[in-house]
Parts: sequence; structure tokens; C-alpha cells
Amino acid sequence: MTPESLLEYPRSAPPPGGETLEIAPGVHWLRMPLPFALDHINLWALEDGDGWTLVDCGIGDEATRALWERVFSGRIAGRPVKRVIVTHHHPDHAGLALWLIERTAAEFWMPQAEYFAAHAMREGAAGFDFDKVVAMFKRNGLAGEKLELLQRRSSNYRSRVPGFPSSYRRLMEGQEHRIGGRLWRVLMGYGHAPEHAALYSEELGVLISGDMVLPKISTNVSVWANEPEGNPLALFLDSLSRYAELPATTLTLPSHGLPFRGLRERIAQLQEHHRLRLEELREVCDTPKAAADVLTTLFRRNLDTHQLFFAMGEAMAHLHFLHHEGRLERSVGVDGVVRYARNV
Repeated sequence: MTPESLLEYPRSAPPPGGETLEIAPGVHWLRMPLPFALDHINLWALEDGDGWTLVDCGIGDEATRALWERVFSGRIAGRPVKRVIVTHHHPDHAGLALWLIERTAAEFWMPQAEYFAAHAMREGAAGFDFDKVVAMFKRNGLAGEKLELLQRRSSNYRSRVPGFPSSYRRLMEGQEHRIGGRLWRVLMGYGHAPEHAALYSEELGVLISGDMVLPKISTNVSVWANEPEGNPLALFLDSLSRYAELPATTLTLPSHGLPFRGLRERIAQLQEHHRLRLEELREVCDTPKAAADVLTTLFRRNLDTHQLFFAMGEAMAHLHFLHHEGRLERSVGVDGVVRYARNV
């Protein structure tokens, strides 16, 4: 999906586990493992005067804690961690938040919606419980063996985020934080998570994009049971348009993949990717289709249970976008399944 000629990668390989690599002045890159197909996350340590600010935490498991201990005894040893910033509530970003602030006595910063989403996910509350998600997928056509696979699965959020802070400091759109003598501006993004925070330093020309802009894969954008009529893809595309206003020379630090230059080019690729997928979906909806019916249109590969979970949410997001634009009509059959068809 990514023509390599359009993006420039300042580094061809990540730092080894437990080590850091300076990717921009005062900005250090860490990589931690993840226990699924997307097998890593990038984290960032920002020099902050006589200490450090950390951006994102990694998943809450023993392997990641052990790698953090190596980091604490290596590059960042001898200087206190002043702040821990979490971009959003997903477990690869928030999993070790509590452990890190207890380990370092640092301030904890996070967007408000993400903070409460993390607590709701841990408690299975406010529409975040797994059974409600599976019931929503059933209403959108998932059946048979695939449905049974998800019904046998349970939420693993609590095991991957084993604790979470009981208080926080709020990140807000446009807020500026002075870190190491440089201003970093908070840029909120929507669609992937309720209120995802990216950080931009004009002085450095660096964007910590989190999951909002990735170099080689498209960000998951899904409908979830707590907002079953939502239109997250519209929110996501609007966020991309705002990021595209940043300078063309911006160095983008993503949560997955390699840091890159070519932010505007990558955003154009992502916009075109979704445009083509939406066109394909509208074409196949010449007869009424449920979200489960269009999985093979959107995903041309076999999906494991973990991937199926996110694929259903993403299929719904694309269908909702077309419906909200008036390009598909929605109906509910006598079987209770929601289906979409082209306007006649």
C-alpha cells in the first residue's frame, strides 16, 4: 500500500529492546514487543531539562517491565522521569501507565475521554463490555463458526492493563507543554480512539503521531458498542486533513513502523485507500449486505480471531460512512440483521 519512493526513513532499523536511539535532538526512540501480529510498539523518551518525559508505556506484561528496567539502568539512568504522557487508552499504549508512575513518581497526563475509556474498559462498563460488542457484531451479520469464535473469546484488556492511575492531568487540544525547553502542542485526533493525542514540536519539526498516521499499515477505525451509530471514519478522515496542514518536512514518529518523512504523501495515500475501499463497498452493495458479508471485500486475507474482532468494527465504520453520506440505504431484516444497499 505504501510506495516506498514517497517516504523517507531516517533510520532503517529500530533500537534493540531495552535500548534507545536518538531520532531527533533530545528525542529518543524505544521499541517494545507486543504479543500479537502487530508485534511491536514505538515509545518515546524526551529530554526534559534535568529529567525525562515519556510518551506511551507499552503493554502490561513482565517482558515489557523487564525492558523498561534495562532502559532505567541505561540511557535515562540518573535523571528523574518528570511526566508520563499516554496518547490513548489502547493496551499497548496504556498498559504500564500505573506501574511507570509508581516506579518513577512522575506526573501522569492523558486526554480526558481516553482516561475514562481505560477505566471503563477495565471494568467492562459503559458499553465497553465484550458481550455487547459481540451482540452488535451478530446484529451486523456475523454468524456460524466466526461468531462462535468470538463468543468463546473474552476481553483481555484487564490482563494487558493490570492497573490504572486513579487520577490524571488532562491533555487538551492546542495545549502547549514545554519539554526540554521546547514547546510541544497537543493535536487531538478522532476515529481510532475517542480522543487520541498527538504531539507536535514546531521547533524540531517533529510529530509524535501515535496510531493516527502509520507508514505501512492503515489505522484501525471501528464502530464499537458504546457508540453503535457512530461515524468514526468521517472523524478520522477529518483528523488526517488537519495533520496534512503541518509542514511537508515534518518528521513523523509513529507508534508502529519506522519514523519517516513524507507526512503529506502518506496522508494522501491513506485518504485514497479509504476512498477506494468505500467505492468497492458501494459496488458490492448492489444487493443488501451486512458488515459480515463485506469482510472479504475489505480484507483479502485470512483473519485470526483477534483480527476478525477489529475487521468487523472497521467494516461497520465504512458502511456507516456511506450511509451517513446518503450513498447507502440501511434496513433491518426479519432476522434482525442490519444490511446496506445502494440507493435506487
